[in-house]
Amino acid sequence: MRAAAIRTLTLDAVAAANSGHSGMPMGMADVATVLFERHLKFDPKAPRWADRDRFILSAGHGSMLIYSLLYLTGYADVTIEQIKNFRQWGAITAGHPEYGHVSGVETTTGPLGQGIANSVGFAIAEENLRARWGSKVQDHYTYVIAGDGCLMEGVSQEAIALAGKQQLSRLIVMWDNNGITIDGKVSMSDVTDQRARFAASGWNVLHCDGHDPVDIDRALTAAKKSDKPTLIDCKTHIALGHAAQDTSKGHGALTDPAQMKAVKELYGWTSEPFVIPAAIKAQWEAFGVRGGEARAAWEARMAALSPAKQAEFARIFAGDVPAKLPAIIRGVKKAATEAGAKLATRSASEKVLQAVNPVLPETIGGSADLTGSNNTKTADLGVFGVEDRKGRYVYYGIREHGMASAMNGMALHGGVRPYSGTFMCFTDYARPAMRLSALMGVPVVYVMTHDSIGLGEDGPTHQPVEHLAISRATPNTYVFRPADLVETAEAWEIAFTSKKTPSVLALSRQNLPTVRKTHTNTNMTAKGAYVLEEAVGKRQVILMATGSEVEIALKARDLLQAEGIGTRVVSMPSMELFAAQDEAYRRKVLPPGPVRVAIEAGVRQGWDRWLLGERGRDGKADFVGMSSFGASAPMERLYKEFGITAENAVAKVKAML
Repeated sequence: MRAAAIRTLTLDAVAAANSGHSGMPMGMADVATVLFERHLKFDPKAPRWADRDRFILSAGHGSMLIYSLLYLTGYADVTIEQIKNFRQWGAITAGHPEYGHVSGVETTTGPLGQGIANSVGFAIAEENLRARWGSKVQDHYTYVIAGDGCLMEGVSQEAIALAGKQQLSRLIVMWDNNGITIDGKVSMSDVTDQRARFAASGWNVLHCDGHDPVDIDRALTAAKKSDKPTLIDCKTHIALGHAAQDTSKGHGALTDPAQMKAVKELYGWTSEPFVIPAAIKAQWEAFGVRGGEARAAWEARMAALSPAKQAEFARIFAGDVPAKLPAIIRGVKKAATEAGAKLATRSASEKVLQAVNPVLPETIGGSADLTGSNNTKTADLGVFGVEDRKGRYVYYGIREHGMASAMNGMALHGGVRPYSGTFMCFTDYARPAMRLSALMGVPVVYVMTHDSIGLGEDGPTHQPVEHLAISRATPNTYVFRPADLVETAEAWEIAFTSKKTPSVLALSRQNLPTVRKTHTNTNMTAKGAYVLEEAVGKRQVILMATGSEVEIALKARDLLQAEGIGTRVVSMPSMELFAAQDEAYRRKVLPPGPVRVAIEAGVRQGWDRWLLGERGRDGKADFVGMSSFGASAPMERLYKEFGITAENAVAKVKAML
């Protein structure tokens, strides 16, 4: 009757929602029951950062399965009223489980494949923290229920290959092998031997009857003994016992009253809709009580640690930075201003990390096979792997999507602060996970180098032109395009202190001059935009620029000032942070009257707010940048051919004066 409780509750909720694809993999009710009853170490009252097993429902249409489990096991916020209001305005029981809306939901897994890919990050974080803190502090499993669709998505292969390479033995994936997708039978579109695929990727592969509790328990027990990640092939029937069993309608289009009555009778279920008999509810809640005992034991072990270790553990799981970090950033800035060297901002980023990583032991860096280009590895990190679980650098291989998804998992797990790099144009490959970073509000840092046509000869396939606009269009995302080492250090400080917003650092391949020539302790990048050089004489022109084009704006200013045309230069490393400033500050930086020209080696999209809005006006604003893809040639030739020059900026200014 325990599995029947899940099945009937999901059936009632789906019927109440009265909409298809509402999430009802009833075939996994038996697997979930055995997992929660005999294996999962959890506690409905535990804080997110407590040491406990992680349960991830990767299947995108399994919403009611997890909501039912959370209600049955005693999670206070998942009430029967929330279950009844599944998918309705204001309810925490959204159409797909949303991280941060419901306690017990570890990650947002609506897009198929993201849950299993996130789980790899959870498992990496657990391995790293267990090695650093010891098994008395960090010691748990990550369990995943994944469906056929999750395994079809390409990101799943990137994820399982990484997990197999890293021998993440605390990762156990239960495959809901029911052979059905929304269109129909899996065989309509796929013939993959999933067991062989996982085995070839370095996994332990088991199988069980997904409706036999004894067999399920056997497989889970065996999985815990493996020194590899484990896939358990759970052969199941979708919508078990319903007229729609083994058909695509089992995904949620189950609202026929007569069919619902018949399946409840088959289960032996006599209670009214949304009513769980007290004895059955008590049995489920007992699973959570058992977890409470484990949590109390863990809290006792934590209390035995020294006060300093307890404080450090609390700090890293709270996402706070050490008190000394601002001083370190200020030191990097001061040294950069005094040296005045030319440096690519990707190299500037490396200098910041060299200073910061030793005092931020929670950072875990990485790269998608571009370590030497992204400059994300510092000497103190070591390499995370089977030989060194304390290592803090991950070689992800050519797996941008899997890398980004794993970083989300690490950030969600807590206790680590992930950052990794690739080329800016390959945000295309990481995009779905980057969107979820923003949607969930996790402070992952994406180091995106080779940020423009300035990378040169690799040509248009590698030269990003629209990617800044794409990243800026994403809500709750900081996009930084720093002009020099000073702005790069400031951008990293913001990224590392952010708790709810991911950051994208767009960094140059080519060397750039130091444009911040006077040191200030103030983080000017935190303002989003600021006056870098003021006009001499009457202010007639405002030139705005980011990154490598700030240098061009300064040269254009010199040419205009030589002709007596007063020109202000505004560096705008972060449009999002500038937009967040109050009206008085924005007006001070962008007052009405002067001609405005923005200079950036990307498309214009996103710039019109600062050119035409904010007291600007049509006919007095123009843009110097890209309106097409790039080309293969040396950087200097490309900038000249595409008109991204000081001379062209001056010509546009004069045409409007």
